Amino acid sequence: MSTSTQRRNFWAILFIVVLALALIPGTQLFAAEGEATLVVDAQKELETINKNIYGHFAEHLGYCIYKGFWVGEDSDIPNTRGIRNDVVDALKRAQVPVLRWPGGCFADTYHWKDGIGPRDERPTRVNMFWGNVLETNAFGTHEFMDLCEQLNTEPYMAGNVGSGSPQEMNEWVEYMTYPGESTLANMRRANGQDDPWNITYWGVGNENWGCGGEMTAGYYADLYKRFATYLRDYGESNLYLIAGGPGGRDADWLEVLMREAGNEMDGISMHYYTVPNT
Repeated sequence: MSTSTQRRNFWAILFIVVLALALIPGTQLFAAEGEATLVVDAQKELETINKNIYGHFAEHLGYCIYKGFWVGEDSDIPNTRGIRNDVVDALKRAQVPVLRWPGGCFADTYHWKDGIGPRDERPTRVNMFWGNVLETNAFGTHEFMDLCEQLNTEPYMAGNVGSGSPQEMNEWVEYMTYPGESTLANMRRANGQDDPWNITYWGVGNENWGCGGEMTAGYYADLYKRFATYLRDYGESNLYLIAGGPGGRDADWLEVLMREAGNEMDGISMHYYTVPNT
């Protein structure tokens, strides 16, 4: 064993011993004057971590939705109303607290009316972001809500800001959550959902600095406020509006967004990607 290796091992062992002493209730370690002091209070209660930190994300990308969650009711793969039983069982064990859908980049090309009504009448679109594959819209709003109910998880709807409009997103909220006799609420009933869903989390755009529209922070802040103005609570729903945050460490984007629209948002979605060295 080299001298440098022995030295590293010595300091590692010393650190472990000091840490062990520090974890004994009532222990206080005081260094010489001018150096740091470590005080351990074993009686202090720890903060509770918000369960939604462990939330999951689903996008129409690869086999995440089709062949992943969704195989259809006629599939030989065991399913419940078209949703794979084995995937549901696996995610139940993971105890997913909240599930975000339909994207991702896909969200800012998604028009929710494509994904309701009889499946054989739904339009087929080109998934422009993920390989130009054909999107059948067989998995839409009702299928996603069925998935969330099977998982006992809260839905997090990702609204289309990039290519959509405030009216389109407002109508999605009304369709899903309005308890009265509006045309959209009755359309929901005709599609098999009598009672309104209680949806808390709504994302107002996604990665608007990139695939969500290549926007500046100031432009997105103005657009966010425009959308938020038309997103209202219906029935028992209490909308929690989430803005699209910066990519990576772009502090300037975050500063502008918070300054211009911070009072209008309930949450902010931060995006940071790590790629392993190859």
